[in-house]
Amino acid sequence: MSKNMKNIDVHALGKVAVLMGGRSSEREVSLMSGQGVLDALRSQGVDAHAFDPAEQELGALKLQGFDRCFIALHGRFGEDGTVQGALELLGIPYTGSGVMASSMAMDKVMTKRIWRFEGLPTPDWRMVASAEETCEAFAALGAPMIVKPARDGSSMGLTKVTDASQCAAAYALAAKYDDEVLCEQFIAGEETTCAVLGEGRFAKALPVIRIEAPDGNYDYQNKYFNDVTQYHCPSGLPAEEELRIQQIVEKAFRTLGCRGWGRADVMIRQSDRQPFLLEINTSPGMTSHSLVPMAARAQGMSYEQLCLHLVAQASLDSDLHQEHAI
Repeated sequence: MSKNMKNIDVHALGKVAVLMGGRSSEREVSLMSGQGVLDALRSQGVDAHAFDPAEQELGALKLQGFDRCFIALHGRFGEDGTVQGALELLGIPYTGSGVMASSMAMDKVMTKRIWRFEGLPTPDWRMVASAEETCEAFAALGAPMIVKPARDGSSMGLTKVTDASQCAAAYALAAKYDDEVLCEQFIAGEETTCAVLGEGRFAKALPVIRIEAPDGNYDYQNKYFNDVTQYHCPSGLPAEEELRIQQIVEKAFRTLGCRGWGRADVMIRQSDRQPFLLEINTSPGMTSHSLVPMAARAQGMSYEQLCLHLVAQASLDSDLHQEHAI
């Protein structure tokens, strides 16, 4: 946001690949995100093209003369550091966090360990490898408990467990998506999300969005395909609560070494209004239901401006984030 977007020379951006689709369980959402980004960049005069890593080898990016990439991939093989590492080797700047930050943020358990070490609030958790261990975690963490894959997104494979009899099925569902399964203490209260743009000490949080989903069930369907979920931006939270969430999210973003953009999910515990970090997304959705564009609009930045801003900030871990800045 520190860059003056009016001064971005779209021709200097060169040929841009919008990476979309991919091989993760979030392919469908990624295709929607990517199409939105592609249309937005083209509307701004950018020479942008769709590129699906599930259909072409990444090495083709170099052969086809791409100068930078907008990563609109979600989940594994797109948000977990693998594509970022390939682009580092190819020498093609890309949007979002680098290899290590992407890898750590994708792993919810590693993220929580780092946040807990840094004194940031996150719900208690247990890692489990069987239905029996899931039952033991339920006894330790109490009801309700969230069971989910440790390295997947978009609420895929997630179950809210309220009774021990549900543990086996919850574990089996999560294990379909990942061999590492996370059991997490459920925080009863208000659900919020907060986006961040920038890098290092210049990383700044956007306005907080408060989410109201049917029966508190903000699942895959309610995230992307239904219009019944309500999003409040401005959040309607007291100013001091919103500021506290923004400060916690900025620290969470910097602690993992993220850059470019990201979005953290935060629960506010109803009993004492304590915010808890759930996870952070380093390649957030850009669909019609997505939340980073919503927060950006609340701060006066259109969807098209946001896409242009992000692609202009594309960089490499190996270039100290300076050589390819616009």
